[in-house]
Amino acid sequence: MHFAIAGNIGSGKTTLTEQLAKQFKWNPMYEQVEDNPYLANFYDDMRRWSFNLQIYFLNKRFRSLIENRKKFKFIIQDRTLYEDAYIFAPNLHAMGLMATKDYETYLDLFELINSFIEPPDLLIYLKASVPTLIKNIQKRGREYENTIRLDYITSLNERYNRWIEEYKEGKLLIIDIDNIDFSTNKSDLGVVIEKINAEINGLF
Repeated sequence: MHFAIAGNIGSGKTTLTEQLAKQFKWNPMYEQVEDNPYLANFYDDMRRWSFNLQIYFLNKRFRSLIENRKKFKFIIQDRTLYEDAYIFAPNLHAMGLMATKDYETYLDLFELINSFIEPPDLLIYLKASVPTLIKNIQKRGREYENTIRLDYITSLNERYNRWIEEYKEGKLLIIDIDNIDFSTNKSDLGVVIEKINAEINGLF
């Protein structure tokens, strides 16, 4: 079974991935962030490094997904291939931060890769307002995120919400994190786990 967590920067994907992996004994697939050789460059100069970053993420996520699906019966994934292709890449292109030829090349590659994989059995979307995202980003204090622009986060959030409204690939669970704190509040985490358990029971 393949479970995946989707959400904007600062929504708590990695934290929830860790918590669910521990709760359900699932194998976690974390997003490659700390050892990403392009991320700091990207936030410093988005136009120069956008294509490189998106190709890096596409390659890493595809390779990791294939390897983990072969090795483990249950996996929980921190961010999906869909988010790269349907949110981050088109957002960069629309903002003039990725050249059209690079964007088209990226989409061609994504469509090829996507034809070889199955969608998650359950997609968990962490929905949040921009103020909540900004607060969470500031709280975790990653140096390379200090230069993230407000309009960038806002544009991503709009695209996330549109994508989720149209999502038809599989089962979907939306968790609004504006009024819930599963990272520090055990009661809130329990509510999230109950919702996920209800969805899991419907998969069997």
